[in-house]
Amino acid sequence: MSLKGIGPFATFLIIGPTCFFLGILFAGLPYDYYVLWSTPNAIAEQPNVDPRSAYFDMQENHLKFLHSSAPLISRMLHIVIATGILGLLMKLYKPTEANKLFDGASLVLYMIGVTVYIANIVKGMRTVSAGAYGNMELAEGETFKDKVLYEGNEPAAYIGREDSLRVVSASNTILAMVLIGILVLQAGQWYAQRKESEEIEQLDNARDEKRKEKSEKAGKKKQ
Repeated sequence: MSLKGIGPFATFLIIGPTCFFLGILFAGLPYDYYVLWSTPNAIAEQPNVDPRSAYFDMQENHLKFLHSSAPLISRMLHIVIATGILGLLMKLYKPTEANKLFDGASLVLYMIGVTVYIANIVKGMRTVSAGAYGNMELAEGETFKDKVLYEGNEPAAYIGREDSLRVVSASNTILAMVLIGILVLQAGQWYAQRKESEEIEQLDNARDEKRKEKSEKAGKKKQ
């Protein structure tokens, strides 16, 4: 049943890209889980090696692979991002109160997600691909994990390889929460509109019943 104010096609344009991005983030969850929240069991053959190091390596290779993919892939991704924005703008054209509340909040969350993607994830992939961890210039072919930096007599503070990868993983988690929030808002809008439609239908039925009873009483009086 089509409900007034929902815009089924526009809702599809929002939910489709949102679920698409959640699928991409889910593909990186096996790395993010051990990079951020849990420590895997130590390898029996290498008891002195940090068991997380293998997951840092896999995450780094995964990000490099994504960043070096064909330009067509990134263009398709940006088209999907634009599709979600289009769906939200369609629902906010001549909006109802429900659209202002739920779709307005969804648009805010969506733009937060786009900001996190541009500021953290894209920047993180560029950093990982270049191997330029930290903020200082390196000699050609040299990375921060091969070099100790000093400011005066003290080691310099910089964001190293593992911290940079953790930032990307944390950004993925934030982005996933934002996208889930959009789905919750869209589901909440559907539920609110459905309940409103049911209540209006009940009121209409009650009004029709009263009119029917009055007409029947009027008919009996004439008889």
